Amino acid sequence: MASLVAEPTTTARQHRLHVLAAFFAIYIVWGSTYLAIRVVVHELPPLFAAGSRFLIAGAILYVFMRASGAVRPSRAEWRGLVLLGALMFLAPYSALFWAERSLPSGIAAVLVATVPVWTALLQMFVFRREPVSGSLLAMIAIGLAGVSILTFDATRGQPNVLACLVVLASEISWALGTILTTQLTLPKSKSLSAGAQMLIGGVMLLLGAVAIGEVPPWPHVSTTALAALAYLIVAGSLIAFTAYEWLLTQLPTTTVTSYAYVNPVVAMAIGFSIGGETVTGRSLIGSAIVIASTMLLLLRTPSRPKA
Repeated sequence: MASLVAEPTTTARQHRLHVLAAFFAIYIVWGSTYLAIRVVVHELPPLFAAGSRFLIAGAILYVFMRASGAVRPSRAEWRGLVLLGALMFLAPYSALFWAERSLPSGIAAVLVATVPVWTALLQMFVFRREPVSGSLLAMIAIGLAGVSILTFDATRGQPNVLACLVVLASEISWALGTILTTQLTLPKSKSLSAGAQMLIGGVMLLLGAVAIGEVPPWPHVSTTALAALAYLIVAGSLIAFTAYEWLLTQLPTTTVTSYAYVNPVVAMAIGFSIGGETVTGRSLIGSAIVIASTMLLLLRTPSRPKA
């Protein structure tokens, strides 16, 4: 007797496998990049390492998209790309790479996950795109409470307050760039735009490295550090980002952005099991609070009118 439930077609199964592979990339691969960053900055200067990552990844993606037929950005589009390169790559990644010299990768990932908190605050009080509501402020307060616990958590007996604050401040820049993305004149091709932003951000980071006198000790760089840098370029910046862009065309944004509260869990697990990082009870509590706040902020239904 024929089955009452139709078997999925080969195309449907392949699409499902592609979706699962893409989520693996943005959940696991992106979550693992935090430990890779810590491995790299253990030997390479932070701004030089970050600049090398995004210059190479951005150049590869930009050249590939141009060769695929994407239109070259106009002068107005380049202005927007330069601004986003500064806001979303120069500030956030110089801070993250520097902070991970002393901060466990898992805690760094949790602090990066506070982007929705800063985005919501900017939307309410700076851009006036979202009405101030008690429930939204409560979600933000929950997230900041978790951040406070993490910030003052003693890692190996010494609190890394400065490193935490630097990462938090840099994520405000990322949140601002995220909001301005909807207002700036940018190329129609998202992948071309992302490649250009990474390329510009990489150049800015390398110029910053030169300005502060960071000289890469190439003769003393281990194969482990070079492998970690290659992993950041290929897996973190090319594969995972491409998967993220593709998922945004296939599924609701709230489903895709769930990586924001999955990455910290993955980063802490990998940092503890592979990187030998210490995970205290207080850091687990603070992380859980921050992730819960992030989840609530991402899954909420904004009550602002359509533009």
